[in-house]
Order: sequence, then structure tokens, then C-alpha cells
Amino acid sequence: MSVSGPLQEPGSGEITNFGLYTHYYDIREWIIMALLKIRKVDSENRIFRDEWTEAYAFILPSSSSTRPVCLICSESVAVVKSGNIKRHFETRHKTFNENDPPGSPARTRKICELKGQYERATRVITQSITAQQRAYECSLRVQWILGKHKKPFTDSGMVKECMEALADTLFEGKEGQQLKQKVRQIPLSSTTTTRRAELLSEDVQSQLDSAIQSAPCIALAADESTDVSDNAQLLVYVRFYHEETKTFVEDILGVTALKTHTRGEDIYLAIKEMLTQRRIDVKNVVSITTDGAPSMMGREKGAVSRLKEDNPELLSYHCIIHMSVLCSTLSEHHAEVMNTITKLVNFLRASSAHQHRLLREFLAEVDAPANDLLLHSNVRWLKEESNMDTLAFLVDITGHLNDLNLKLQGKDNSVCDLVAAVQSFQRKLDILKMDLEQDCTHFPSMKEIQEINVTAHSDFIQKLIENFKARFDGFALGDQLMLFVRSPFFVKNVISFSKEAVHMYKWANAQALQMELLDLQADVVLREQCESSDPVTFWLQTVPKAKFPVLNKVAVYTLTMFGSTYSCESAFSTLTMCMDV
Repeated sequence: MSVSGPLQEPGSGEITNFGLYTHYYDIREWIIMALLKIRKVDSENRIFRDEWTEAYAFILPSSSSTRPVCLICSESVAVVKSGNIKRHFETRHKTFNENDPPGSPARTRKICELKGQYERATRVITQSITAQQRAYECSLRVQWILGKHKKPFTDSGMVKECMEALADTLFEGKEGQQLKQKVRQIPLSSTTTTRRAELLSEDVQSQLDSAIQSAPCIALAADESTDVSDNAQLLVYVRFYHEETKTFVEDILGVTALKTHTRGEDIYLAIKEMLTQRRIDVKNVVSITTDGAPSMMGREKGAVSRLKEDNPELLSYHCIIHMSVLCSTLSEHHAEVMNTITKLVNFLRASSAHQHRLLREFLAEVDAPANDLLLHSNVRWLKEESNMDTLAFLVDITGHLNDLNLKLQGKDNSVCDLVAAVQSFQRKLDILKMDLEQDCTHFPSMKEIQEINVTAHSDFIQKLIENFKARFDGFALGDQLMLFVRSPFFVKNVISFSKEAVHMYKWANAQALQMELLDLQADVVLREQCESSDPVTFWLQTVPKAKFPVLNKVAVYTLTMFGSTYSCESAFSTLTMCMDV
């Protein structure tokens, strides 16, 4: 008899399965007595005696099961108790004692025979299950590797063919045949690998969802692009702090097809649907980084503006890589030369495969430093010396811009890292301008030109300086806050830092920030560890969270933010490559 539903206090009117009002304390005593009785049954007679095998033809398997098994009928009894075992033997196998009397040699031989049969049967079953499990695991491992290297499911058949060829080569005779037989048992058809990919995807997504739920906050990077089939795709990446591994995790949150329009409302609804499906509260999103398109950043109908209606404290950033590219807009004169170069590149690379092969062969014959298209200063069709001068300048200045672009690319770069790279480049521009007006040390291609239009090129660099200043000097993250994350011991103006932090994070307390920062800067041990470690390691693994809770939270929130949409752009490139295949 059992009691349904929760137990309630007397007088609540709850009727139990007994069909009458029962005093609460009587029920409690009855349950306690029942539990004690169960505990007593569980604890008594748990030792299986060897003589029971001879007397009742029972054994206790060596597996994790504690139920004795009958050697005659292979049934088991629930409890290791002599009475249960004896009752089963006498009711089910009455004639066993008559055919093989207890204590006789025939009885001993029969028991040994039954034990041998049981062991052989269980061994075959165990081996069969183990072989199937290993084949299943091999199938999953193959699919994991194919997915990791972005290979199609149909390549799984080729993998099996390769493994059979290796077995033939490495092993001879029976050993090779056995290995090939095991390889053939691995299920690697295209439909099977598709199912395996779905299983792996579900498992990875489940782990990601679980980690996101436990994160203190998350950041998003969103970008929209059109694939080779003219379908608009919205791709969203997520970044968060994983407490278990003490690291930041970047992973894809979702890809959604925008079937009709790509307006801000459509993007907003798609992002909201992603967040809802993954059980993510929009108020837990600390920042979102986009490419700056009007559909994303529009003041009234942009997707980010709509998201800020749901989360007023949401921070939004224009991708730093996109901003650096916008800063590098060419003047009319420089753009004319660059357009001519672009046309030439397109002619050699895209108009004719034969033309492209001839170019590569020519570069090989002249021992060029590159084995494909090379921008060289003595291009014959540039007749005017001014164009030669401009081309040499573009080669050098785009080289410096490309260096910056490469530093801004890559995963796991925090927003502080990217802003620091841009600020460093801004200082380099001042040096480049002075160098251009003197000896062109940083412009090797221009050294080969006799007459240089210094004024035009100097004006271009000055325009770069102004563009970077306009776009980055007003960046939302304050200088003191970024300095705090990267090198907290160099923050001199504690008041200014606390104001920037409170301006960014409304939940932050200025007084607590100031006191904790002063305590941190007074810690000599932490100062030494900060000098020998990167910001992520320092804040996540070195600084005691219990001692500096507010500082730690500010650092984690800031390091969580995306600085660019590089992950989205990289994923779009992968999707395009896979679709082309």
C-alpha cells in the first residue's frame, strides 16, 4: 500500500489511499517502520554461500548484478537468501535430485557441465555486445573526424576502403583477415553517417546549452550574408565564460535562413527565436557585435535597436575589422590606380585558365618570390611615372594595413586585444607619415622610384589618421576600463576607472570597485603573476573571486564581449566552400 501525493499537515483535508482521514504523525511512523523493514531485508543474508551451487545448482555471477542465477533454467531470484533459492529449486526442478543425487560424482559432473554451458553462453553474448559497441564507437569517431575536417558524409565509404587496404598491407594471413572482417562490420554508409552526425550534433548542442545556462553572461556576434544559391543566411555566434574549464568558449549559436526579406525586423525575430529555442534570456546578453549594416544598427528599426527594447543595458559594437576597413577608403587618385590593378588581376586570374597557367610559369622562370600573381613595380602598361609612384605607395601602405587586418583576425581575441591593436596602429601612422616625408624607411617599394609625390601620399596618411581617430577615439569601452582588464596595476586614476565601469555596467558599485582595486594593486604576489600571464588566465585562474568579486565580474563581462564578427565571416566562408564542393 502506498500514499499518493505529498504528505500534508493534519486538518488539511487530504485523503490518502487508505480512504479515511489519517493522522499525519501516524502515517510518518508507518513509513519509518516500512523503511526500517526494507533496510533489514536488504542487509541480511547478502553473502552467497558456495555450497548452494552443489545443493541447489545456483551461482552468483561475477558481474555487477547481485542476483543469484539458476544454472538449470537461467532464471534469477530477487534476494540472496537461502530460503528463496531453495524454494525455487524445489518447486521448479523436483526431478534434479532424483537424476543426480546430492553428493554423488554424477551430481558433481552435472554441476560442472551446467557451469561450463553458462559461462560459454554468457561469453558469446558479452563478446557480441562488445564487438557491436566497438563498431558503433568506430562509426561515431569516423563521423566526428569527417565533420571536424568539413568532409561530406559520402567520404565514409572511402575511409573504410582505406582501412581495409591498410589491413592488407600491415598484416598478413589470419591476423589481416580478422582485422578486415572487423573493419567491414563498421557501419559507414552515407545514411548511417548522417544519423551519426545528427547524434553528435545533438550531443554537442546539449553540452553547449548546459554550459550557456550556467554562464554569468553571454555575448553575441551576428552577421547576415547571401550564399551561392542566393539564399540569405543569418549566422549568430555566442561567447561566454565556462566556469568548469576556466576558459572562454566561442561557438555557433545558430544559422537561420531569411526566406524573404532581410530587414531589421526579420533579423530581430530570427535572433529572438534562436534565444528562445535555446532557453536564453535576452537580459543575460551583455553585448552584440555586428557588421554595422543599417538592418543591424538602424536607430529605429534595426535589429539591435529592437533587442535593446527587450534589454536596455545591452551594449552594441560595430565590428572593429569592418571599421578599420572603412577607415582605409582610398582617395580618387589612389582608387583609380587600385581599380586598374584589380582589373589586371581579374584578367589574369579569372578570364582564362590558360592565361593563369602562363603567368605561374613565367613567375617560376624568373624566380619570383611568389609562385602566383605578384604586384611588381615595373608593370609595363603603367606609362606615367606618377602612376608608378602611386602603385609603389599602395603596395607599401596596403602591406601595413594588411598587417593590422591579420592581427584583428582569429578566434578567442577579446575586444580589449583588438582595440589595443588598433591603438598601436594609430601611433604607427604618425611614424609612417614622418618617415614618408624623410627617407621612406618603412616604404621599401617607393625607394625604387626617383620622383615621389610626397604631398599626395602624405595627405592620404593624414586622412587615415583622421578616420581612425573619428571611429575609434569614441569607442564605447573607455581607456581606463580596457587598461584595467589588460594591466590593472597600471591604472593610476581609480576614480576615472570606476566611473567608466559604472557607466558601462549599471549593476557595478563605484565604491566597491575603488576599494577592491586598491587592495588588488597592493598585493605583491598578484602583481608578479599578472606580469607573467595573459589577462584571461590572470582574471579567471589567478585572482581570487571571493576576495575581489566586483572586479572579477567587471573583468569577466568585458572579456566576454566579441570585438569583431570574424567567427561569422569565417563560418560563411566554410559554408560557401562546402556548398561549392
